[in-house]
Amino acid sequence: MANDGSRSAAAEDAALPSERRAGKGMRRAGRAVRAQGPAVVSVLVGLALWEVAGRYLVQNKLFLATPIQALEKIWKTLLTGELVHHSWVSAQEFVIGFVAACIAGILIGMVMARSERAADALNPWVSGIYATPVIAVAPLFILWFGIGIWSKVAVVVSLVIFPVIINTEVGIRSADKQLIEMVRSFGATPTQIFWKASLPAATPFILAGIRLGVGRGLIGVVVGELFGARAGLGFLIVQAAEVFDMPLLFAGIIVLAAAGIILTAAFRALERHLVPWHYQ
Repeated sequence: MANDGSRSAAAEDAALPSERRAGKGMRRAGRAVRAQGPAVVSVLVGLALWEVAGRYLVQNKLFLATPIQALEKIWKTLLTGELVHHSWVSAQEFVIGFVAACIAGILIGMVMARSERAADALNPWVSGIYATPVIAVAPLFILWFGIGIWSKVAVVVSLVIFPVIINTEVGIRSADKQLIEMVRSFGATPTQIFWKASLPAATPFILAGIRLGVGRGLIGVVVGELFGARAGLGFLIVQAAEVFDMPLLFAGIIVLAAAGIILTAAFRALERHLVPWHYQ
């Protein structure tokens, strides 16, 4: 009997950590739900107001489609494969351009942060091209690279790279000078100082620049496709506008907006994982 009692007590003790882990998981999930609650409510209220306006306030249906009509069109074009095809083309253009811009932007920002001479040489180019409206250069990219995906990739790169460059440079320069001096006093090399002190301090800035680049990259895809394309969500929107197919037009807009929301939330979650101290 004593052995049975000891075994049951041991089993209860072993079950406690798993129960604690489950309790922590439930509390973490509850916090996540509460954090996302206002955003979900905001989206639902906006869709409801849009539905009311489309049904009762806008008399001419050629000017506005309701969310239900747009969702129905999304479902129909998914079944036919039309939306999948156009989304796949736009996704390729966005991913290639976005990844290339982030890699190049981080590297250029690092060079500018570590070298005053490089910063002085590159700043006029960064400031000038960053201030140039994309609508002015998109036709040039179409002319140079054709109407395939590479002209849209170039537009995406031109829009995404500069926020990443600027945020990377500012982040590295804003590293705590006292921390850097302390690390240097312990005999750290410049390379070790960069990887152990400067880069971690710059990570929130870099991720913020990447999050800013998400929306700009999606804009670049659409702008490039508006000027010349054979497929893509921007091309789909232009085709729908030409025949006044408002449900299809708003279907393309909803897909782009959903992609922006999902990608921005994903990078925000990545930022919370990589730099949790930034949110404490």
